[in-house]
Amino acid sequence: MAGHGAKGRTGQSGIFYGWYIVAALLFMTFVSIGFRQSFGLFLPSWTEEFNVSVSYMSSVAFVGWMVNGVAQPVVGGLADRYGARVVACVSVAVLGVSTLAMAFSLNILMLAFFYATLASFSNAGAMFTPITPLIARWFVRRRGAALSIITAGGSGGAMLLVPFSAFLLELFNWRVALAVVAGIMLVLVLPLVLVVVRNQPGPMGLSPDGDSPGTEEGQQRQRLVDGPLAVSHWRQAYRSSPMWQLTLTYVVCGVTTAVIAVHFVSFANTEGISETTAALAFALLSFSNVASVLAVGFLISDRLQRKNTLAMVYAVRGIGFLALLVLPTPMGLWVFAVVAGSSWLATVPQTSALAAEIYGVRNSGSITGMLTMVHMCAGAVAVLAAGFTYDYFLSYDPVWLVCVLMLVGASVMAWRVREREVSARYMPMRLAEA
Repeated sequence: MAGHGAKGRTGQSGIFYGWYIVAALLFMTFVSIGFRQSFGLFLPSWTEEFNVSVSYMSSVAFVGWMVNGVAQPVVGGLADRYGARVVACVSVAVLGVSTLAMAFSLNILMLAFFYATLASFSNAGAMFTPITPLIARWFVRRRGAALSIITAGGSGGAMLLVPFSAFLLELFNWRVALAVVAGIMLVLVLPLVLVVVRNQPGPMGLSPDGDSPGTEEGQQRQRLVDGPLAVSHWRQAYRSSPMWQLTLTYVVCGVTTAVIAVHFVSFANTEGISETTAALAFALLSFSNVASVLAVGFLISDRLQRKNTLAMVYAVRGIGFLALLVLPTPMGLWVFAVVAGSSWLATVPQTSALAAEIYGVRNSGSITGMLTMVHMCAGAVAVLAAGFTYDYFLSYDPVWLVCVLMLVGASVMAWRVREREVSARYMPMRLAEA
């Protein structure tokens, strides 16, 4: 019996405990991102009931995106200091309560306040930023796969929770739909994260990836955690080129995803395509993204250099936008959904894992937070710019052209990251060669 218990602690038999943590965090991102993507679903109900314009609610969404962006480095720093478990639990609790408050809002100002402030800020702590340092401590060999699974949960939220909310909206009303989502957060997500998630494997007698601490491989993985650019404070990361390369590519990611999230249905309408068809195309985009994120995570990301995977993802997304520009609209819409969808959130696990491997796990929450902040803020600005561009040109073609050019630049910039020289992932190889 004692021997069996020892095996369970070291992870040599059964399922490594880190995968239970991955499952819990997957469900958290499923609900938190599903909530964030449902804003447009409730827009018609809010404008009708509170007698406000679409532009007014768009301004609320813009403020919410900006608040979420600013919150990213804050929750990342808190995760580095207090642990991701505390940050995630508090964030889910605040997000659930603020969502419930939205459901019982008496007027539009009350609803806008809870969405744009508390809900948007806490949503940052229930997404990817605090997760990165935690997963980086639990996984080394399978870090890309673990982060990809959690990222797929976010896509699943957009694909499944939004239609579920639409069903509740049609069956009851928007207040009931939001109250049910809040209940899921408080009754299911919060207890699951609280019970399952642990910040580090060490206190449980485990090593990253389930390796036995007593083996040579386990000892080596514990020693080789930092690369030559590892920093003691996140600000130091900006003194080296990889941080700027990752930042600029993430700006492009934010611009291209936000523009589609807000303007996709509007674009379809201008081309004579119904909202139902556009919604189906967006659902296909989400499904394509789930499949690609898992495929990249399990088959590619932990085998190839992450910078090469990132370069490929940005190039594929560029091809998707090119389809909108050059193909007849009905065909281009579906081609875009499949091609661009396969790249949608695939940048998230690769960028966060690469940043952690270059600059060290200690400050990876703060660094990921800074990257996500520019991603969200760039997206917010792009949403407004795309609207003004359409009003001026009466066409989205200039927007798609800019996106194509930016994605080509992002692909080249990602490819030029000197990963083998600066990533801790390749330190064992370099020591072996020495």
